[in-house]
Amino acid sequence: MKLAYTNSFKRDYRKLPEEEKKKLEKQLKFLLKDRDYPSLRAKKIKGHGDIWEGRISREYRFTFQIEGNYYILRRAGSHDTLKNP
Repeated sequence: MKLAYTNSFKRDYRKLPEEEKKKLEKQLKFLLKDRDYPSLRAKKIKGHGDIWEGRISREYRFTFQIEGNYYILRRAGSHDTLKNP
């Protein structure tokens, strides 16, 4: 699997605190190895079809879709991000 970044994700990433950026990068490495990695807590978001969420930290999440051999990274931020994944 490979990663692809939407413009929304890139914009969200720039706004993250430095500590959360480091945690996100670590979690994305886990995602590439195993989507079921325990600390990711990856799951589909109810009511949003094929959009998934993954955990960055207790307060922060990221969203993604799976298309072919790609994880399309959509958003990253606080829990409020999940309102518009």
